Amino acid sequence: MKIGLTYDLRQEYLAAGYSEEETAEFDRPDTIDAIETALRQLGHDTARIGHARQLVERLAGGDRWDLVFNICEGLTGPAREAQVPALLDVYGIPCTFSDSLRMALCLHKGLTKVLVRAAGVPTPDFAVVERTLDLDDLENQPLPYPLFAKPIAEGTGKGIGPTSVLHDGAGLRRTCEELLTRLHQPVLVEEYLPGREFTVGLLGTGVDAFVLGTLEIVLRDGAEPGVYSYVNKEHCEELVAYPLVRAKDDEQVARTEEIALAAWRALGCRDAGRIDLRCDRHGNPHFLEVNPLAGLHPEHSDLPMLCTALGMPYVELIDRIVRSAARRVSTVGCRPAASVQKAPRLAV
Repeated sequence: MKIGLTYDLRQEYLAAGYSEEETAEFDRPDTIDAIETALRQLGHDTARIGHARQLVERLAGGDRWDLVFNICEGLTGPAREAQVPALLDVYGIPCTFSDSLRMALCLHKGLTKVLVRAAGVPTPDFAVVERTLDLDDLENQPLPYPLFAKPIAEGTGKGIGPTSVLHDGAGLRRTCEELLTRLHQPVLVEEYLPGREFTVGLLGTGVDAFVLGTLEIVLRDGAEPGVYSYVNKEHCEELVAYPLVRAKDDEQVARTEEIALAAWRALGCRDAGRIDLRCDRHGNPHFLEVNPLAGLHPEHSDLPMLCTALGMPYVELIDRIVRSAARRVSTVGCRPAASVQKAPRLAV
């Protein structure tokens, strides 16, 4: 197949003046190199496209691909991860990973929790703080402390640190006000779960989806305690251990994987991704959030790290993602731009 690659290159945004935190989710050149090398080893022709605006230019210029391998995170807006899939939908070009609807939904942690809870998936009780005035309502109908606060639509631990764990109303107000001001988005406040934390890798779509395996998140000495924070993630090589844990050996892991697969299917996510879960004080795992656009650096991203622990080569992971997405290639025709016509006017 002729496969285009869409991505946000971190160094380009840094050179344009964006901060380290603003670009934390974007990719390094060696990630793009690794994906492209794997695709070529699998016999595909590749074309580097770049970020969403570069995709717009290429589409307007008439470029087309059988499939786009999309890892664009987007820069602005609550649906930024949906921008590239939506653009490709306009031209009937299929892409890897979830569609624009799921990407937009899953980036909003509050809406995601509403949906998975309706599907019977356990998740901590929560509230969404959209403005400072909402804190008054939350204090009048309190969730039990300790609580945990994080931005509603961020990844890579952005906005998460030691002050995310809240023990009283003063801490709740202080942390929420800081996040609202600094990140300009609502804050998710949920019950803090003190137990083990896991990230579950999944492959496939719908009834064909299955759990690949599970890594436990274990904070080392020197890490910010109690939270998988931005600092801990940025320096994960020194601060975090990721042991492979198996369902056949551990009842908590077995239950964790069962919940993760149920959430993945309920959300309708596609091809590959991760789901993060944490256990309450009784040892019961709960859904925290889903990453339908998981990082793919061959050595530093959780999903490839899981594959390495399982003995799966990186090229096989890329092949499985493409094969899952390729099932949509035959059902979504790419219509040439020249054939697009205006719709007829309706009679009034």
